[in-house]
Amino acid sequence: MLRLTTPSGPLRVLALGAHPDDIEIGCGGTLLRIADRPGTSLRGAILTGSPERAAESAAALPAFCPGAVLESGTLPDGRLPGHWSEVKEYLHDLAGRFEPDLVLCPRVDDAHQDHRLVGRLASTVWRDVLILQYEIPKWDGDLRPPTHYVPLSEDQARRKVDLLNTHYASQLDRDWWDDELFLGLMRLRGVECKSRYAEAFHAAKVTLDL
Repeated sequence: MLRLTTPSGPLRVLALGAHPDDIEIGCGGTLLRIADRPGTSLRGAILTGSPERAAESAAALPAFCPGAVLESGTLPDGRLPGHWSEVKEYLHDLAGRFEPDLVLCPRVDDAHQDHRLVGRLASTVWRDVLILQYEIPKWDGDLRPPTHYVPLSEDQARRKVDLLNTHYASQLDRDWWDDELFLGLMRLRGVECKSRYAEAFHAAKVTLDL
């Protein structure tokens, strides 16, 4: 396995989610890692969510990466494809206000229509930026072999789960929401990249400056 490292120094990271908790479920461990890079800035944006759920996200993201700023939209959950133009316009507006080195977003082939749209439009808005598409486990069974991994320490993996449980209390009664699911997926991805734990991503195009 070829191990690539990012240049040292601060990163400007943009994390996109269709719903509150998408970002933290999909790449919370990665956010904990990049938070250790001095000068790193993180902006998050979610497209849907009630005021209560948006408040959960606004508190959660800075817990993963201190200083993070979150924007919350009010489009209807589960109906983003019907609001294609509004999503596209919002993302272009965001691109005009924040120039990232890295974009984290849902997979373009995610089984959930809202996730899928955000992922697909991200690649049309940020054409010259590295885009890593995170995975979200769900009953649809849409996980597939990833292309890139971010190794995590056991402390980072368990802290991710602790923060999810702390900041998303509204989701604790979901039948799929438990420590075993989150840790199990990170453990599996860790095995695949010879780490204890890891988060996995998909990338359509990556330019290597060797």
